[in-house]
Amino acid sequence: MNQFGAGVMWHDGIFVPWDEANIHIMTHGLHYASCVFEGIRVYKGKPFKLKEHMARLLKSADILNLTLKFQLDELIEIVNDLVDRQQINFGYIRPVVWRGKGKLLISAPHNQISIAIAAWETPAKYSQYQEGKDLNDGLKLCYAKWKRAPSDCIPHLSKCSANYVVGTVDKDNAVAQGFDDALMLDYRGYIAETTSANIFLVQDDKLHTPIPDCFLDGITRQSVIDIAKQNNIEVIERYILPEEFQHTQDVFLTSSASEISPVNSIERYNFSRHPITKQLYDQLMHHIMNL
Repeated sequence: MNQFGAGVMWHDGIFVPWDEANIHIMTHGLHYASCVFEGIRVYKGKPFKLKEHMARLLKSADILNLTLKFQLDELIEIVNDLVDRQQINFGYIRPVVWRGKGKLLISAPHNQISIAIAAWETPAKYSQYQEGKDLNDGLKLCYAKWKRAPSDCIPHLSKCSANYVVGTVDKDNAVAQGFDDALMLDYRGYIAETTSANIFLVQDDKLHTPIPDCFLDGITRQSVIDIAKQNNIEVIERYILPEEFQHTQDVFLTSSASEISPVNSIERYNFSRHPITKQLYDQLMHHIMNL
């Protein structure tokens, strides 16, 4: 079983030893955030929603004018090869595309566009899913300082590094105050997402979630919505004010890294597990584990 920081990475067409997969200090993406990435979970040796993730990677890169010479089918094959080489059972995959060294100017269209893919085994806790898991140990959130910008101010449809800078600051601040994460509002004051996960609310036995018009529409978010609809759970995508937490039965987050994560509190608002949350968690994980 391979551990984080060992084995090989795939970098610009070749497999290289982990410690030799380096970039130059003058890399454009390091200075100007010309960089996009993905996060993909591996379950029992199989990447979850691999095609969807790699298609989004290419779309993200295209939005930032990062043109790759590799096609979708090639990248899917490379990822599967890497997972096999790293002998990953339960793990995580990080593909990243960036504008490389060359001219250190805001516009550097002739700099090399690079791509690398890393994959590693995750801690054992991620491989211990059991149906009927106790979800009462939920997250404790505070409100974030920063807000999500309007869609015409930042490329929210691209999973780019620039979209995560405020999230890293807000999560650092939240953890320093004893919280697990921070809830971000959008520029209008509506609920958006946490620093790296989409959010769902259970109200009157229905599932409510913000419209992703200024933040990323997560792949796990889409999976949960599909599962809910298949089970005749009404899903309402709408603009949601933070005051609505006072009549919300339950809250949970979704992301590739954390799957479904229940929330116990958001500052003065407290929540307890609703049957819908447990049902969706069990069915999502059942679906993942039986691919």
